Amino acid sequence: MSENVTGSTPAAGGAPGKRRISLTAWIMIGLVAGIILGWLNPALAKEAFFLRDIFLNLIKSVISPLIFATIVVGIAGEGDIKRVGRMGMKALVYFEIVTTFALFIGLGVVNFTKPGAGIVLGTDVSKLSKIAENHPKTLVETIVHIFPSNVFEALAKGDVLQIVAFSIMFAAAVIAMGDKGKPVLHWCESLSHIMFKFTEYIMRFAPIGVGAAMAHTIGEHGLGVLKNLAKLIGSLYVALIIFVIVVLGIVAIIVRLPIKKFLQAVREPFTIAFATTSSESALPKAMEMMERLGVPKRIVSFVMPTGYSFNLDGTTLYLAIASVFVAQAAEASTHVHMDFGRQVAMMVTLMITSKGVAAVPRASLVILLATCASFNLPAAGVVVILGVDELMDMARTSVNVLGNCLATVVIARWEGAFDDERAKLFGTPDELALESAAIE
Repeated sequence: MSENVTGSTPAAGGAPGKRRISLTAWIMIGLVAGIILGWLNPALAKEAFFLRDIFLNLIKSVISPLIFATIVVGIAGEGDIKRVGRMGMKALVYFEIVTTFALFIGLGVVNFTKPGAGIVLGTDVSKLSKIAENHPKTLVETIVHIFPSNVFEALAKGDVLQIVAFSIMFAAAVIAMGDKGKPVLHWCESLSHIMFKFTEYIMRFAPIGVGAAMAHTIGEHGLGVLKNLAKLIGSLYVALIIFVIVVLGIVAIIVRLPIKKFLQAVREPFTIAFATTSSESALPKAMEMMERLGVPKRIVSFVMPTGYSFNLDGTTLYLAIASVFVAQAAEASTHVHMDFGRQVAMMVTLMITSKGVAAVPRASLVILLATCASFNLPAAGVVVILGVDELMDMARTSVNVLGNCLATVVIARWEGAFDDERAKLFGTPDELALESAAIE
């Protein structure tokens, strides 16, 4: 891994004491440049949006082969399929506990700040027509959806859950074949290395893609969008900060997380997710960074893609705030107060429906619409949120990525597999030497 990409080590062959600008720094420069461009020249900023789409398309092209290869290598390389089942149960238990905390933190903050009080709901719900065509999957539909009828279609669509399910079964078959399966295992190992190298090349384009995404957001809505519904946006950001510091902070202490190294590892995928509002854009880099931090490949390749659908901490917290916001805003016209008991019932509904997030376009809004309909809340409340949804999407998506990165460390600790010595080497010249030796 070249040091100008990781940004953590001195440049090879450079003058002593000098460092190249890190990728994170370039991304932040792109972020600021995008804000300035969107503010000064909104028309040009909107036109530059295609650069963001190019970046996201390149990232999406990596995800399917990367997940497939890393899962097969991680499981078949260990030769123990039973361990995957045990790890899967631990991951799902952890996901459920953490997302439940996220729901109730969101519920507490939104009841304290009351961002929906005094909001006047309109009647135009035409903007929701396309979103309403989709629906969150039921639990049974989600389980059926996990198993692909056509693996090539799943790979082409980048359906993460289906790719994970197929890859696990494929890895089990490779193990069962013994020596005959080794050529396939070696091929998958080579493919995973190639995909990580390909990701490295794509990430050089990240500052431009991130800048274009931010420029479009500011150019489309203007800086004034920050004033509209500021209380709602502020409530979400405050709740997410509380969640990260309290819940994820306590988890980090329990699992003895090397916090400084972890923050160093997640800063790039976190920043990318924030600017692009896409977990997909951060997934390959996040997987790479967690491996480098000392989480075994088999755990990273299983937990992170699974968490992509089942451990959406930021999205879950957002749904709690947004649904109660709609209830608060509707109270002025319906004169019906949603008491705490009904709010808890709504949280239980969200806990179930949010598990159907996979493969649903505009998933959080789809779930929000379905939940509002279940509790006789007006869809016009969702229209109000649409104007600032992208600003909230930035925060919830980046927290999703942060939570999934931490989940890999939690499961690695739970499995007794986290490499503390490797974590100490993260971002040092010794790590580069270790990586080079492993590839050779």
